[in-house]
Amino acid sequence: MNSAGKTPPPPYFNIDPKAAAEKLSDPITTTRFAKAAAFAAKGRDDLAKRGYMPDGQKRLRRFSTWEVCRYLIPVAPAHFRRVLKSNPDLPQGTGESGSKWFSLDDVLRLRDHFAEEGVSTREYRPYRPENAAAKTVAVANFKGGVGKTSTCAHLAMSAALDGYKVLVIDLDSQGSMTSIMGGDVNDEWQTAFPLLAKHFATHLQAENQVREAAGQPPLPFDETLTEALNFDAKQVIQSTHWPNIDLIGAQLNLYWAEFQVPVWRMQSRGWPLWDALNGFLESEGLLDEYDIIFLDTPPALGYLTINALSAADILLVPLGASFLEFDSTGRFFDMLYSTFASIEEGENAMRRREGLDEVRFEWDAVRALITRFDAGQQADLANVIQAYFGDFMTTYRQDFTAMVGQAGEQVSGIYEADYREFNRDTYVRGREAFDRTWAEVKELILGAWWRDVNMPDTHEADTPGPDSPGPDKQRMEE
Repeated sequence: MNSAGKTPPPPYFNIDPKAAAEKLSDPITTTRFAKAAAFAAKGRDDLAKRGYMPDGQKRLRRFSTWEVCRYLIPVAPAHFRRVLKSNPDLPQGTGESGSKWFSLDDVLRLRDHFAEEGVSTREYRPYRPENAAAKTVAVANFKGGVGKTSTCAHLAMSAALDGYKVLVIDLDSQGSMTSIMGGDVNDEWQTAFPLLAKHFATHLQAENQVREAAGQPPLPFDETLTEALNFDAKQVIQSTHWPNIDLIGAQLNLYWAEFQVPVWRMQSRGWPLWDALNGFLESEGLLDEYDIIFLDTPPALGYLTINALSAADILLVPLGASFLEFDSTGRFFDMLYSTFASIEEGENAMRRREGLDEVRFEWDAVRALITRFDAGQQADLANVIQAYFGDFMTTYRQDFTAMVGQAGEQVSGIYEADYREFNRDTYVRGREAFDRTWAEVKELILGAWWRDVNMPDTHEADTPGPDSPGPDKQRMEE
């Protein structure tokens, strides 16, 4: 209270315009943005390298005998030690006496040994049917800040710990996933952009052959398309500090694809712009080379996200337990319906005229999952969201723990954190936040694979539901 015994007025009363003007800097020009961006880039590099080694490289930590036996290989610690002792050619780990630590490469080798010599009723190697294509999982929501990249990164790491060979494709020009995976991307030619361009260039090449046969002039190839034709996926795929995770990274210039894709479509109306990502996954053999492909999408329903959704077998939609995120996610589903229904309508009108079978977009499964969950404050609203989305929801709600928060500060995943830096119970709870999410997603992947092999004609059903089955995302049966 002031000397007169009255509460002072709010701070926005009695503002002196002249004094306020004197506090302002000179008018801001565009060069000031460049300065701010330069400072941010330096800060980003400094922060990102918190999880790096002194030589500037990111390396995956080793795993203790306790972790290997509890999380990675289903075997009792005593038996594990006996097997190592009787097989000196196997990785023996590093460290003194009983405290042994193993690289993930070591763990993968040990898995193979137990698969050959261990109990036949236990699963040592991850399930994937022979000759089945990789499953592609897109993590998408056009609302930012919902835990999209964190969820995608941890699912990729979970799959890798299970022994799957994983490809992560970062389609968000912010490049957060690329930072987590330790990627180095200098320009758009080290992103998915040249592979999208190659898909269009290949289409244009085929169209020009038709035009030539009809005596029509060819459609022009610019320098970008000419260079893209000679491009190979291996030129953009990077190894990471995880031995079985590869990366196609992203950086700011990838956003140029949002402008270039519609230009290509205008140049050739017959080009299926939504199929470019799936097209190069197939044509470059990536669906055979990898077990699971994870797509991290931009927080917008642009052309890159549409390509990711079209390529996906499984769509995961993270959201927080708040009204705004629930409302935004509902609108996201509405936009997905209108976008893909519109593509189907336009494409099928043309295909009916030409006597071709119609196209139908399908996904093996779609699930919304609640992230950053606080059971003490958000349980009621989470229950409401669960009731409205029904079987579109995962059953587990991803808790936000201290370990998850620290991992975000370190630009790394919880699986990369050394449990000795935490209380053991804290570590177990932190892992559970993503272990249980992975368990539900893995169940979807394995179920979809099994159905592909054992019920291959399921996707031909006339009345698809929200989880319409089928091994492919988009059926275009010629």
